[in-house]
Amino acid sequence: MSEELEKNENGDLFSKSVRAGKRTYFFDVKSTRGNDYYLTITESKKRFGTDGKFSYEKHKIFLYKEDFEKFVEGLNEAVAHIKENAPEIEPRKEYTEHNRNESTSSEVNFEDLGN
Repeated sequence: MSEELEKNENGDLFSKSVRAGKRTYFFDVKSTRGNDYYLTITESKKRFGTDGKFSYEKHKIFLYKEDFEKFVEGLNEAVAHIKENAPEIEPRKEYTEHNRNESTSSEVNFEDLGN
């Protein structure tokens, strides 16, 4: 896998955004100077000030390929725990409309990541 991927205007090799209610999640694949790939996951929330102006509050996670398997395992366990133990609530309208044609599985499966 020696082929070079072209970077976008932000320097990302791959970028995917997911709108979820009041939040947007960004999944960006980047590379180090040594051409080792890693993933950044950014949560962005729009916040309004008392003056009516808005800003974005962002939280970022850097995930390196040697940690993918353990990260995904922990995420899947946490999601399964919530599904099994959380009280039932009505899904938000934007989720039900957005997810009508998507798979119902929420398990993350990253086969061969980091290889």
